[in-house]
Formats: sequence, structure tokens, C-alpha cells
Amino acid sequence: MWSELQTDKEVQFSIRNATLNDVEDIMSINRISLPENYPYYFFQEHVVEYARAFFVAEVKGEVVGYIMPRIESGFSVIRSFPNFVKKGHVVSIAVLPSYRGMGIGGNLLDYSLSHMKSDYGAQEVYLEVRVSNDVAIRLYEKKGFKKVRTLKHYYMDGEDAFVMAREL
Repeated sequence: MWSELQTDKEVQFSIRNATLNDVEDIMSINRISLPENYPYYFFQEHVVEYARAFFVAEVKGEVVGYIMPRIESGFSVIRSFPNFVKKGHVVSIAVLPSYRGMGIGGNLLDYSLSHMKSDYGAQEVYLEVRVSNDVAIRLYEKKGFKKVRTLKHYYMDGEDAFVMAREL
């Protein structure tokens, strides 16, 4: 799937499904952008298992962002009944620093959420975000996510995380 998009800053980018050929670029973006890093096999497994909802963004053929989801079955993060649901989990989302603020992250999120619902039957989606990451929190709130709880000392450095979720 390809989508040509024009942003406010006049940077044209495309969004497409990630492939195994993208894993090195995705890992590089992850290392540059986030303190939480994953090994090659972790990305590889997610590309293979959740290919229809794992997207990358490109500018002039260069991968500049990604969203890595997972689909789970379990207790609802936001509903009291029915409380056993199929849910999407945004494991990781990142955009290279020089391409932030151009709508790339929001579009990656939109694409992935849409496909979590249509292709995998997810009824809700959740994610964890650092309590200090105000930019990401604002984006998620803009996309309909609500803070549902705080996970104390969630990250390796001891920082707390908000669990944010929304219905699909």
C-alpha cells in the first residue's frame, strides 16, 4: 500500500507496508530516536507477523519513520464488559528528528490503527508513552487516545509510563 501525502512544510512523503528489507533502516531510526531499543529478530518477527499494520514512511526513497504494532487477545484496557477483546498494541513508533512536525507520525498512526481494525479485527488499541514525552502525548490525545493508568518505573531508566488507549 502506498500513499502520497503533502505536508504543511512542503515535504512529500509516502507511507507503505514495511518489509524485511526495511529492518536495518527501522533499527537505525529506533536507535536514533528512542532510548528503548530492540534486537534485529524482534523487528523481523513483527514485520512478518503483523505486516498488514506495520508501516514505514519514506521521503525520496529514504525510510524516515515507522510504526510497529502487535495484535493481542486479552482483557480490555478500557472496557469493563465485554472485558476479553482483540486489541492492537503500538509497540514502537518513531520518526527521524529532522522529519518531525510534518505529520508523518500522525499519518503512520492513522494507517496502522485502520489496518489493526480492518485486517486483524482489533476492537481497541493501547500504547505506553513516557510521562515526559509531551509531544507524543499531545499527538495521541489528538488521535483520540486517553490516559488510562500510570505504570511506575516502567522504563529501564526508572521513568513512569502512561498507558493510553482508544476504541477502534
